[in-house]
Amino acid sequence: MTLSSVATRDFADHRIPNRDACVLRYLLDRWAVERADRTHIIFEDGKEWSFADLRARVIAKAAGLQKLGVGQGDRVAVWLPNGRDAILAFYAINYLGAVFVPFNTAYRGNLLAHVIANSEARLMIAHPSLVDRLGEVDLSRLEKLVLTGAHSGATPLPATAFEALDGVEADLAPLERPIEPWDLQSIIYTSGTTGPSKGVLSSYLHMFSNAGPESWPMVTEDDRYLTVAPIFHIGGMGPPFVMLARGASVAIVEKFATDTFWDVVRDTKSTVIFLLGVMATFLLKRPPSPSDRDHSVRVAFMVPLTDDAPAITERFGIDIYTIFNMTEIASPIVSEANPAKRGTCGKVRPGVEVRLVDAHDCEVPVGEIGEMIVRSDRPWGLNSGYNNDPVATAKAWANGWFHTGDAFRRDADGYFYFVDRVKDAIRRRGENISSFEVEVEVCAHPDVREAAAIAVASEFSEDEVMVVVAAVPGHTIDVVALASFLIERMPYFMVPRYIRVLDELPKTPTAKVLKTDLRREGITADTFDREKAGMRVRREVLA
Repeated sequence: MTLSSVATRDFADHRIPNRDACVLRYLLDRWAVERADRTHIIFEDGKEWSFADLRARVIAKAAGLQKLGVGQGDRVAVWLPNGRDAILAFYAINYLGAVFVPFNTAYRGNLLAHVIANSEARLMIAHPSLVDRLGEVDLSRLEKLVLTGAHSGATPLPATAFEALDGVEADLAPLERPIEPWDLQSIIYTSGTTGPSKGVLSSYLHMFSNAGPESWPMVTEDDRYLTVAPIFHIGGMGPPFVMLARGASVAIVEKFATDTFWDVVRDTKSTVIFLLGVMATFLLKRPPSPSDRDHSVRVAFMVPLTDDAPAITERFGIDIYTIFNMTEIASPIVSEANPAKRGTCGKVRPGVEVRLVDAHDCEVPVGEIGEMIVRSDRPWGLNSGYNNDPVATAKAWANGWFHTGDAFRRDADGYFYFVDRVKDAIRRRGENISSFEVEVEVCAHPDVREAAAIAVASEFSEDEVMVVVAAVPGHTIDVVALASFLIERMPYFMVPRYIRVLDELPKTPTAKVLKTDLRREGITADTFDREKAGMRVRREVLA
């Protein structure tokens, strides 16, 4: 499907696709007619939903949500793991022209309270295992809950069963106006670096541009994308949308598991996979098998592109691509198949402009390091800012370009190479972590006077979280007690693995902590390793 294949134009501007090419409601209506019996979603247990079947299910839930007062433009919080309920909630919310606002299922405490307040949602669809956390925080504007299962205790707000949301197409009130490509489709929360987590405002056009037919031309309408990322990440909620834009299919599973990965691939007949971080390494470390090429995968995205890429291609017979992307942008850098240049992220794709600049937004010479800034040829093709955060929005969009906060270099052939993070963020096992938010929780301990969270090297990939702390005068810091305190307060992926205690954190003359010094020193002999002490934390698996 291409934009030019549509005979009748909804918009004079040819950069804007027709509504039934990029807006979820009209896409679902369209494919339910044109490809009624074709599978759009297959789940881990083998259950499949065709476009027609899915549309009927979505309309039933949309009608139920409408009866609860959800209307066009409303924000609806969704706090669910991957699965049938999550995808139905996502599609039903957008079918009404409402805004899908997923929350990380690891959220709790201050971080949970922040996203609830920032979202301005009045209704939340939640997993029953998470409800007790709501009783511990300010619920801001939340008025109603919809629960996807039975909850034995009291709920902090009136609750309706997700199963009870029902209705038929005739029950749906007409839209106040057409849902437009530039309307708000979702708010995805990504970790802040100098403040609380920010809600990325994404239009339908932004989501379409992110990995749609123009951005990822190697993925076609005949493909099936295997998504193992959670639906509250762009990597989990984006694939169903962009495969819907193609009239294609997606396989949805709960999580990546090395031992069963290829079995899931074969069972779901997936043709496109995404290997993030250590996933490729884990797959290569499995003993070779005669069935290594017994699968339907033809395309794998590998991020970052490591030296393992040729081995993946050789062993599994898969073409490898790599990209640079983030929630706020739309795959501006994409590689060719099996790129030969070590460590590259690819080249600039058509439809976007990319520059590497210094601190004054002046372009740096080829080969020198600069911050990547991006803009799109298409209106609304990138994020629309940060929810209820005009200061962060203005800073990110200075001079009409989106500032990624990431440092790159570009070679004479036009290939881009990631160098480091300009912003003070930490990335651990596929999760972006705000050092600010880690420090807030660490400093909540009564014995801690000040803290600095930094990234240190992981033996696997990406980063591990380390905090360097100083005690309140007259107090001492028990690192085991501090680790236990943080495990109870923080999402599992944010809990620091390493804790180092100093009398005083190193500072500049203006009293800013010298994190560069702390990073350079790294893991010292006196650093406490939580995992070596047997204090491991893992993602909670929700039934």
